[in-house]
Amino acid sequence: MSTEKFEDRKARIVLQQCLSARLQVQPKSDTEEAQFVEIGRGLIVYICFLKGSTSDTVSKMVKAALNTRLSANDEGKLVSILELPGDVLIVPQATLGGTLKGKLMQYHKNIDKEEGKKLYDEFVQSCNDIVKQNNPNVSVQSGTYGNRQVFRTDTNGPYTHMIEF
Repeated sequence: MSTEKFEDRKARIVLQQCLSARLQVQPKSDTEEAQFVEIGRGLIVYICFLKGSTSDTVSKMVKAALNTRLSANDEGKLVSILELPGDVLIVPQATLGGTLKGKLMQYHKNIDKEEGKKLYDEFVQSCNDIVKQNNPNVSVQSGTYGNRQVFRTDTNGPYTHMIEF
């Protein structure tokens, strides 16, 4: 049993396999339609950085997200998203850093917004590089850090897993 406390955690990811997903990355304005990114069969990665996160944390998160065997291939064997192969949608999710105090959620442990965006961009780029090296035909899409986003998914699970770092 781990003696590591929540205060020692640097980040959280939630992994969820999907049949498809769609995320709004830019809301509709007076002059433009809303913009969306979409993926087919693959993996949704919800990501939150806590205080103390570094590039080392990002490396561990990328390895876990891309190599954990969560998706069933055509034979029913659990494989990683790289082995499937499947698309990846990365969704910034600061609410994963919340803690309940009374009846309210507090986010005091979340990383500073500027540092979080830097690490988020690093995570997205690293995932994109690794996935494209493995299979240039799969898609890596990402949400907009720091904004609310409309989200829709179809899943055959939901097979949702949280990993802390």
